[in-house]
Amino acid sequence: MTDRTDLTAATSPDGAPLTPAAAWELLRDGNARFTGGTSNHPNQDAARRTSLANEQHPIAVIFGCSDSRLAAEIIFDVGLGDVFVVRTAGQVIDDAVLGSLEYSVDILDIPLIVVLGHDSCGAVTAAVESYVSGQMPPGFIRSLVERIIPSVISARRAGVKDVNGTVAENVRQISSRLMESSMSVAKAVDEGRTAIIGVTYSLDNGTANPVRIIGNLDPDEVG
Repeated sequence: MTDRTDLTAATSPDGAPLTPAAAWELLRDGNARFTGGTSNHPNQDAARRTSLANEQHPIAVIFGCSDSRLAAEIIFDVGLGDVFVVRTAGQVIDDAVLGSLEYSVDILDIPLIVVLGHDSCGAVTAAVESYVSGQMPPGFIRSLVERIIPSVISARRAGVKDVNGTVAENVRQISSRLMESSMSVAKAVDEGRTAIIGVTYSLDNGTANPVRIIGNLDPDEVG
């Protein structure tokens, strides 16, 4: 594990841009501190706030569920300016999400996109229930469910029927869909400027476990 917890910029100690693997290592180490009850709470003081007034250099963009229990900065033990966060229920992709992710990789030069799902997800649960019953929820919740249904179908084809298994499949599907939906994100991944890692979070024990890797991330470096 690295002992670097200041996370001052998306650069390595020698000033070179962080690789996707190095960015994930920092997040993984932060999650280990969080689950072990030894969080450092870095970059959360007045000096850090002042230093960020005119610029930001996040090490990762985290596209996660809106669930109140999925606070990325706490889960990965990071602070102000460390991660660029985009959240929708069930990690549903829309134009605003894609625009935010494209901004993060093309303008902010962020080396890692984390797609963050979690067990017992309400949005995925609603999609599974709608698939089984054939009944769709009212209002704009229907739009969320309709966008998650393809992941439910994919999970069923693989013999997966439970919610948490479907959550993992949804994370995998969304990770791939980002490449299909955004030429900008696909180009950044193909050029090695960024990578995508799909992660599921356990509400009970706090662990963040990779389930999908796209791009220049060695699986041996991810575990």
